[in-house]
Amino acid sequence: MSAARWRRAMNSSAAAATAARDARGSGCLALPQHPADAAPRPSTRPWTWVMTQLRALRWRHAIVAAFVLAYPFFATPFFTFQIGAQSLALGLIALSLTFLGGYGGMVSLAQMTVAGFAAYLLAIFGTSSNAAISLGWPWWLAIVFALLLATVFAAAIGWLSVRTEGIYTIMITLAVGVAFFYLAQQNYTLFNGFQGFSKIAAPTVFDIDFAQPMAFYFLVLACAAGGYFFVKHLIRAPFGVALQGIRDNPRRMQALGFNVTAHRVAAYAVTGFLAAVGGVLMVWYNGRISPGTVGTGAMINILIIAVLGGMRHPIGAFIGAIVFVLLQNFAIDLVDRERFNLLIGGVFLAIVLFSPDGLLGLWQKLRLRLRLASNKVTQPRHRPHSSTKSRNET
Repeated sequence: MSAARWRRAMNSSAAAATAARDARGSGCLALPQHPADAAPRPSTRPWTWVMTQLRALRWRHAIVAAFVLAYPFFATPFFTFQIGAQSLALGLIALSLTFLGGYGGMVSLAQMTVAGFAAYLLAIFGTSSNAAISLGWPWWLAIVFALLLATVFAAAIGWLSVRTEGIYTIMITLAVGVAFFYLAQQNYTLFNGFQGFSKIAAPTVFDIDFAQPMAFYFLVLACAAGGYFFVKHLIRAPFGVALQGIRDNPRRMQALGFNVTAHRVAAYAVTGFLAAVGGVLMVWYNGRISPGTVGTGAMINILIIAVLGGMRHPIGAFIGAIVFVLLQNFAIDLVDRERFNLLIGGVFLAIVLFSPDGLLGLWQKLRLRLRLASNKVTQPRHRPHSSTKSRNET
């Protein structure tokens, strides 16, 4: 758009706003200038929002909810703990990347770094095998400080990387992740070097031992569900809508008065909190934290999980995590132990080639084809009218 057209558009918008203000002042009813202005504003009452979400639920949501709640009652402890709980914890970390990349347009490889940073802080502030470094705080206080400092750390990463775009953002976040990996590996005073920390067990609350498979599964399920519904609400909130506008056209959003840098840094902070919660769950799952947990391979695994499920769908992070964990556990039974990563990479490449939007993109294409096929079958054929046929014959 040229400068002259831009000025005319802005002048017309300003004139329309002035006319609307004059109409309101004179008591006349002003018609909306855009269909979006006539749309009712969403209520800010929590109960109204809850009822709206419940009305939006469909039968497939009820089936999924019933399955994940009943899953530990018919699954073995191995599938409950190592498949179900691990998938949900990894999915929560991948959900942070899904929101940041799919709705903010910023692909970060440092989400696993933030999760590992929170896990290290939990081991340092809480209790672990290394009593000389761990401070021995109560578990709830250690979690509060770990999540808070990890969120600040994520915001700092965002402050460094939001001034770049594309491959440069990926390279900056990758550099931060690699730097933290070598810091944790070489520092023995704070991070205990390559040995890390072990014997980091989940707490016991009200006689419920969350180290047990079923209790830990429901704990991770509650955190994953909370993160999922939080992201679903956030993408429809004014902050999420503005962030998507910044993703599509940052210059226009800047001209409209939005602080692009502040929104992007805030997005890094929000996703950093989600990744930190996932990191705490992962350190309870593994019972230890070491530099290998935050290495380059772990950072790329989170990207693979997010892309497998679909970057534009919050539920895609958990679907990708389930596929990744199943391949990671059972690919060795199909191929050699030294080549099972080849199978994971092959599945990843196949999904990306046939559907850039991940598994959910394939599912949507299949639903669209089935819907079109059903419409063709049920649509009646229009036969010409008898009078029209007689006129054509004559």
